[in-house]
Order: sequence, then C-alpha cells, then structure tokens
Amino acid sequence: MTGAYALHALSDDELVTFERHLTGCEPCAREAAELSATAARLALAATVTPPAALRGRVLHRVSSVRQESPGGLTALRTGRASLRARLLSRWALAACLAAAAALGGTAFWQHQRAEDALRQARSAQSGTEAIAAVLASPDARTRTAVLGGGATGTVVVSRDRDRAVFLASGMARPTDGKVYQLWFDDEGTMRSAGLMDPGRTDQAVLMQGAVDGASGMGVTLEPAGGSEEPTSAPVALMRLPA
Repeated sequence: MTGAYALHALSDDELVTFERHLTGCEPCAREAAELSATAARLALAATVTPPAALRGRVLHRVSSVRQESPGGLTALRTGRASLRARLLSRWALAACLAAAAALGGTAFWQHQRAEDALRQARSAQSGTEAIAAVLASPDARTRTAVLGGGATGTVVVSRDRDRAVFLASGMARPTDGKVYQLWFDDEGTMRSAGLMDPGRTDQAVLMQGAVDGASGMGVTLEPAGGSEEPTSAPVALMRLPA
C-alpha cells in the first residue's frame, strides 16, 4: 500500500490503518517517504509558466458565461435541484480555473503530497528554481531516514550541480527561541548548511553551500539565528547518497 499512500489514494479507513502500521514498520515508512519524494520531484520538474494574458482571459470568460434559461416556471419548480447543481458545478469550475491562473500556473496534481511539496518549495528560502534544479537533475540521488516522532527526512544530492536539498515531513515544531539547523558532515567536521523554517513541519530546503567532499549531513536544534557549530545532540544524521 506504500504506492497508494504516496499518491494519496487510500480511503479514510485504509489511511488510518496504514499510518498505524507505519509507526512500527521502518521499511514501509522509508519506502513511502521515498515514493513521496519521487512524486514531488516529478511535480517540480513539470511546472510551467503560463502566458501573461491567461489570467485575464479566464476571468473574462467567467464574467461572460451565460447561464442557461430554466425553461419556464414549471421547469424551474420541477428541475430546481438539477439546475442548482449545474450552476454550482459551472461556477465552481470557473472559480478553480481563475484560482489556477492567479496562482501563476501551478500544476494541479491528484497527488496531494506533490502539491504540498510544490507549495513548500515555492516558499523555501532559497527559491523554487534552485530547489527544482536539484530535484530534477538527471544525476540526483536520494536517501531517506525515519526520524523521531514519526517524521521522515530525505536528502537529494546532485553531484553535477554540487548541491543538496533536504525534504522534511512531519517534523515537530521547535520550541520558542529554537530553530532546526542543517549541517554538512565533512568527515567529522560539521559545516553549517542553513536554517529550516521553524513554522513548518513539512518543507523543502536548499542546503546552503556546495556539497563538496561532504560524506553526510545532520540536523540539530539550535538557538534562533543558528550556531557556528552544533550545540545539541543531532535530530538526524544521514550519509549522503553516492
């Protein structure tokens, strides 16, 4: 069920059952996280920028679409439910189209996790394009780990670009005055790779600096603003994929 879970295709009952299973099954949790990360990469790689005039055309069509005549008082009374359904359906569709244009052409996927990852990447501090370039790179390699509290972390590395992205899912928010800090592990020496957004439990972050010769990466909980070197036990330690 890992594939269906990653594609947000389970029923409510199946979702509850499967997530209960994930808490005690590390292989399934890792596989589900890897499939979700892959789907997110596909979504980011497929985004396109719409023509500048698209929003205006859609909004113009919304305001100019004529409603169908109900066909007389009798038809109105007998077909009230059907007419209401058609009108609501038409305006709901128009509203969705307008929202899609206003959001700048964001690709809408049935895969809810891909949508979430795309929104997270858009607001990540280093920008969508840089994150997408790493995730969509042909040489990108991933490694996933199950973190404490049911969270998962995935690191995606492009050796050609010499950059890495960290994808977090379900991480607990840090306490007030604290922030998660990313690190590159240069054979035992930890090098700061930037801060995560303390207000998000799911996010994609472009790690600051080149991968260079780093063999791994880590996450620690640090005072707001970050530290020059780790001051707490690691929340996560992962080897970088080859």
